[in-house]
Amino acid sequence: MPSSPLRVAVVCSSNQNRSMEAHNILSKRGFSVRSFGTGTHVKLPGPAPDKPNVYDFKTTYDQMYNDLLRKDKELYTQNGILHMLDRNKRIKPRPERFQNCKDLFDLILTCEERVYDQVVEDLNSREQETCQPVHVVNVDIQDNHEEATLGAFLICELCQCVSLSTWVQAVLTKGSSCETVSCWGKRRGLLITSNLFSHPG
Repeated sequence: MPSSPLRVAVVCSSNQNRSMEAHNILSKRGFSVRSFGTGTHVKLPGPAPDKPNVYDFKTTYDQMYNDLLRKDKELYTQNGILHMLDRNKRIKPRPERFQNCKDLFDLILTCEERVYDQVVEDLNSREQETCQPVHVVNVDIQDNHEEATLGAFLICELCQCVSLSTWVQAVLTKGSSCETVSCWGKRRGLLITSNLFSHPG
């Protein structure tokens, strides 16, 4: 269990694989966590690379599961999509889009650089109503089941490194938290992109 009520958001493109695996592990470790996607639609692998299954963010995981079960049970069982959706619907009803959420977070973790850019762009476009600091950190994770699992444990380790006392110090020093994240990434041979923002309300 973490020693501080760190409010964490994990963001990937479709809120299906990487962000949900991290959501699952962080939740089990006692973190206050939510997960999101930044895409305009939810995309899941289809029968061919150029034929993805595309859903609206309002579509529930259960509806996606039943749709793919009907389309090709063998294919989507073999590639792990049905197993992933079954896990997802046990965590929350449906995917959520980051741009539609106005909640405050202490730490926002993205799973690829493009998603990081979209999150930063969205934060910068919002009206500044609070001075709540938010740290946005990108940890590049390949979008497959194995890398999502490994990435989720790395994200969990990072969250455990960022205590509330570190956060308070970061507000005062404007950089100590950045250094904590950077040093953590270097020790693991990871390229970490991070920034400290004033959280728009």
